Amino acid sequence: MKVKIFDEGHEKDLENAVNNFLVEKKCEVIDIKYQVAISVFSEEQVFCFSAMIIYN
Repeated sequence: MKVKIFDEGHEKDLENAVNNFLVEKKCEVIDIKYQVAISVFSEEQVFCFSAMIIYN
């Protein structure tokens, strides 16, 4: 069993990264965990979209 972690600043970038990994790896996916974190820097909101794929 292995894990792969993705961290992107935009949800579409995360989606592309995960989809590309799944196409290239052609592995058995056990689970995918997804998380969004939001913080404020000065007056700007900063988003962090992450996913962890557990696979064989």
